[in-house]
Amino acid sequence: MLMPTVRQLLGLLCISLFFTASAIAEPCQDYTEVKRPLYGDLHVHSSYSFDSYISSQRNDPREAYRYGKGEAITLPDADGKQAVRAQIQRPLDFMAVTDHAEFLGPIHVCTQDSSKLGYWFPACIATRSSFFILQLLAADYWVNLGVAGSGKEKESSFACTLSDCDAAEKSAWDNIQKATADFNDACKFTTFVGYEYTDAPEFNNLHRNVIFRNEKVTDLPISAYDTGSYNFPKLWQLLRKECLEGKPGCDVMSIPHNPNLSGGLMFPDPKTPQEANDRLTFEPVVELIQHKGASECRFDRLAGRGAATADEACDFEQIKNDSLAMLGSVAGEVRTLEADPVAIDDFGRRNMVRNVLKDGTRLEQDTGQNPFKMGFIGSTDTHSATPGAAEEDNYPGHLGRRDAGYRNIQDHFSSNAGGLAVVWAEQNTRDAVFDAIRRKETYATSGTRPTLRFFGGWNLASDLCENPDMIRTAYANGVPRGGDLPAATEGSPRFLVAASKDPGPPGRIGTDLQRLQIIKGWTDAEGNTHEQVFNVAGGDTGATVNPKSCAPEGAGFASLCTVWQDPTFRADENAFYYVRLLENPTCRWSTLQCKSAGVDPFSANCAVQAKKATAAAKDEGAWGEDVYGKCCLDPEKEPFYSPIIQERAWSSPIWYSATKAPSK
Repeated sequence: MLMPTVRQLLGLLCISLFFTASAIAEPCQDYTEVKRPLYGDLHVHSSYSFDSYISSQRNDPREAYRYGKGEAITLPDADGKQAVRAQIQRPLDFMAVTDHAEFLGPIHVCTQDSSKLGYWFPACIATRSSFFILQLLAADYWVNLGVAGSGKEKESSFACTLSDCDAAEKSAWDNIQKATADFNDACKFTTFVGYEYTDAPEFNNLHRNVIFRNEKVTDLPISAYDTGSYNFPKLWQLLRKECLEGKPGCDVMSIPHNPNLSGGLMFPDPKTPQEANDRLTFEPVVELIQHKGASECRFDRLAGRGAATADEACDFEQIKNDSLAMLGSVAGEVRTLEADPVAIDDFGRRNMVRNVLKDGTRLEQDTGQNPFKMGFIGSTDTHSATPGAAEEDNYPGHLGRRDAGYRNIQDHFSSNAGGLAVVWAEQNTRDAVFDAIRRKETYATSGTRPTLRFFGGWNLASDLCENPDMIRTAYANGVPRGGDLPAATEGSPRFLVAASKDPGPPGRIGTDLQRLQIIKGWTDAEGNTHEQVFNVAGGDTGATVNPKSCAPEGAGFASLCTVWQDPTFRADENAFYYVRLLENPTCRWSTLQCKSAGVDPFSANCAVQAKKATAAAKDEGAWGEDVYGKCCLDPEKEPFYSPIIQERAWSSPIWYSATKAPSK
């Protein structure tokens, strides 16, 4: 047998590497140039997060990925026993586990190795305890240690003087990366390495989810300990230094989430041009909806007016206050003073993303640059390792035992089932999904899965909906959501909007569509911002729900498509446009869970039923005097709540710039 020479071996190795690389780069079998919708969740906490672990939640990142793929996992019940089987009805296409960077090391010390001295630190013992009061004390310890503190510098846990928290953090970070790599399945299920940057001074939410493109990541998560409080721009600086410029192949974004609870602090005017550029570089999208409310816009039905809006559809899933103190409810009573309701006139304008977008058009008029060009996604913010658990009829809660069983109604009634992130991508791979988010070709949903297309341009034909090659033509003659219209020509821009209803999970038909709306925001020549809602397809179908069964009554639309031309367009005004899709009415998760407990929100005898259900729950060990009383809230006396909701989706905007001609 002839032995190959060294040169021949090297040649064979090069050929092998070439074909291996080619195989890796080979498109997926379902690759499509016109893209398809992929549904995901980029805000997921596991037992590696302090607030998940202290809620008796023991599923780690691997279990979270299993759940996202459609497998069943076990959650704690209201007593903290691992006894609840949870499974999503439809698997996700992509996801990221985003455990808190803050306390990642200390929690690892507290929970993983009893041979370490720090494991026996009193706060660690309370963290591991199954006794509810001790868990609440542990929660208070961790929150006040730094997450919600107002100091410029964060404090470290005393457990770190007893054990090496740096080594523990590195171990946890390595475990997260390993789990993410193990569950990434190109073309089938995409996973991203990520974490949450958690700064909440005075309970004002300034959180971001940091998502990496691939396995090239920072050596450790960059946390609020590294930046100090009130200083998220430094997060961008450090990500640039340690990732974009400091590590070949590293790419990253940070996603601000639920600004409705930020006390108006999430989106300040940039202090410098560099800060504006960093925001545009690192924050292409914003989380528009999650368990702790919707952040599109705000309308108070009782006051009859909104936060810089007259749009009555903006009453959807609003929280009564404007900070994370809304989480301080125990045994049916709010225990934090900061959780008092905030009047509509006192509510921070930029807590709502629509107002941020409007202010961006004004800033562009003043400075020539719009720092607030953000697309939309939704996610869950689950702390139960249940990514995508946004189904109203299959909602297990999102905070371990603290909203399991009866506690979901008692303490987390104002929370919603969460949302989903949807991207239009050529295929289900890390690069394709990441690139779709980077170019803002995304939309958010309140948990259902309708499809939604949105294009803008100057030359879109009015009969484009009848074109069998509609989408290719729209890409060729316009820009998709997240894009910028080219410089104005004669006339006004046209927009293609096309949507199809959610087909529904196995065994259940999805909800019909009701209407499609285009929301326009702009700044006039005097520097005043405006908004207008246009109904462009569909309309009030008269559909409702059966109050006894919650079954839908009345038909809507399986699909809607239209080409709409802006009748108010002015070439000298900066503007943006996005689509809001509304489904026919359905029952809220709380309505379904109240009914399952024998309490009917639609019944004249609701209060009597609630007392009976409360007595039965207390006989089983429930805390609190009025466990099911919230089921009987009168929507006529509530500014936001209704037992019936309209699930919805929001497309990323398309922008028009009057100050300069953006590239197409």
